[in-house]
Amino acid sequence: MMKLIVAIVHHTDGEDILHALIEAGSRVTRIAPGGGFLRRGNATLLVDAEAKQVPSAVQIIREYSIPPVDLGLKRAAVFVLKVDRYEQI
Repeated sequence: MMKLIVAIVHHTDGEDILHALIEAGSRVTRIAPGGGFLRRGNATLLVDAEAKQVPSAVQIIREYSIPPVDLGLKRAAVFVLKVDRYEQI
């Protein structure tokens, strides 16, 4: 079953996370940031993955999200969505 991981990460972590996911074999798209989901600059990554690949992809996001100086500040928000249909055109 396909899953879509939507990761909203701190903009300073975005490139490192993107490259680590690609190096691990994930297909990733970075979309232009907008809004203030994490109340600061962010990057949004779309990752398609098989269900069994989700834990390792989330772990990469966790590892490459630099711990914040302010412990109340979060570095990433990750959503894992079920994909009913996937088609490349």
